[in-house]
Amino acid sequence: MRCVIFDLDGTLADTSADLIASANYCFNALGYGDVLDPIADSSTAFHGGRAMLNLGFGRVKPDYDQSDIDAQYPVLLQAYGDAIDVHTKLYDGAVEAIEGLKSSGYAVGVCTNKPSGLAETLLKKLGVRDMFASMIGADTLPVRKPDPAPYVAAVEQAGGHLNMSYLIGDTITDRKTAQAAGVPCALVTFGPDGHAVKALEPEALLHGYKDLAQVTKDLIG
Repeated sequence: MRCVIFDLDGTLADTSADLIASANYCFNALGYGDVLDPIADSSTAFHGGRAMLNLGFGRVKPDYDQSDIDAQYPVLLQAYGDAIDVHTKLYDGAVEAIEGLKSSGYAVGVCTNKPSGLAETLLKKLGVRDMFASMIGADTLPVRKPDPAPYVAAVEQAGGHLNMSYLIGDTITDRKTAQAAGVPCALVTFGPDGHAVKALEPEALLHGYKDLAQVTKDLIG
């Protein structure tokens, strides 16, 4: 079966504001205030909690070390889990476009570097968990993207065939994952890096979910 696998953050949904808020929760508790900006630092949000903490500590505590990150990371995850969908929204047209793929006989799934529990919670709160036949998170397997194993697992769990699949994402991590798995990659231009993803030379660019059907047809038929 032909199969399309989606990244979550920055691809299916704009989660940046809630991610930044969770990091700022940590910095506020430490007395630093809101260290990160929800707009200017949005791209860092999509690289994960540790990336946000590193950026923030670099601004307010030049002598910070890994112990600072390790201490705050579980606090950040708890804060994020408690307020995971305050600002987060699916990108325009995503639901309709993905339902269209399913109606045309494609299997669809999710492969994300978000911890699986948080990913499951978010998809449920957004009302779309049942839309996907697979969901592989950062901790589902011993490895995470860009290792190809999570992608392969997402395809298999969805009932798809690897050689008739492709990955939709928004960062170099997704590009490298697709390359490692030997499948095409489409990168969205409405994510945190915008049209800059063109430099990663994906097999396709997705400018909006209205184009999903055509991009899918071009890549896997």
